[in-house]
Amino acid sequence: MTELRQVYADTVRELAEKDERVVVLEADLSSSMSTANLKEVLQERYLNIGIMEAQEVGAAAGLSVTGHIPFVHTFVPFVTRRCFDQVFVSLAYAQNHAILVGSDVGVTAEMNGGTHMSFEDLALMRVIPNITIYEVSEPDQFRKILHHCYENKGLYYIRTMRKAAPKLTEKPSDLNLGYRELASGNQATIISSGFLLPECMDAAATLEKEGMDVSVIELFNIKPINTEMVIEAAKKGPIVTVDNHSIIGGIGSAVSEVLVEEYPQRLKRLGVKEKFGQVGKADYLKEQYGMTAKDIVSAVKNICN
Repeated sequence: MTELRQVYADTVRELAEKDERVVVLEADLSSSMSTANLKEVLQERYLNIGIMEAQEVGAAAGLSVTGHIPFVHTFVPFVTRRCFDQVFVSLAYAQNHAILVGSDVGVTAEMNGGTHMSFEDLALMRVIPNITIYEVSEPDQFRKILHHCYENKGLYYIRTMRKAAPKLTEKPSDLNLGYRELASGNQATIISSGFLLPECMDAAATLEKEGMDVSVIELFNIKPINTEMVIEAAKKGPIVTVDNHSIIGGIGSAVSEVLVEEYPQRLKRLGVKEKFGQVGKADYLKEQYGMTAKDIVSAVKNICN
């Protein structure tokens, strides 16, 4: 399996080699994101700003103003929480074209611990007017989204894990829809994204063995959310959302906002509840924060009763 960080490095290199407007910015994490070798190829269009993320975003804004297309990478908490004002004012308010990529999303930060483990990035970024937010789950999807962000002017935030991810489906990612159905059912719907999708699929398989027929939806375009998808899911029955994030401000919140205004339906939000990050391997952390297939199965059963 190809690591998603290598997909990022290869794709931005491809784009930069064909378009001199493309600039790649790092915050002293080139080895973490497999971009270290880009310096030799891109020369002055590869900028390692150092551990100064606000400056990194400010530089991206200046580059965008001068007609460049900046790809900005650092860990999730640093591209969102640490430099939120620069993102909001220098990029969004100024209507600049930039692609922000946050890696080590949620519990995938693992041994980097609480300071590097962000459970609030979606809550922050979703309030920015006109930003588009994606979470990627596999290589082909990541490539397609990076190309889309390059080709279409706007402000984009992509959250991703760095390591390899299992391929869950042969269905292509339709960026016009912003979601894809990984499993089809009529009793309830599980909605999630990225790293936790295998847990959702395992939960659906367990429920099927027990006679419950549920859908699994990958919501890879978190903002703007596809409201029709949420409404159609609600017409089938209850919804369980699974967030690698706080239950406040994430996918669960986005779905609930649609339901309360358009089609009221029972909803259970799984995710982090009033806790900070901590050191640990991903499997341990998923158990600690209630993100496992077992937790999802229990939630679906409870909400359907």
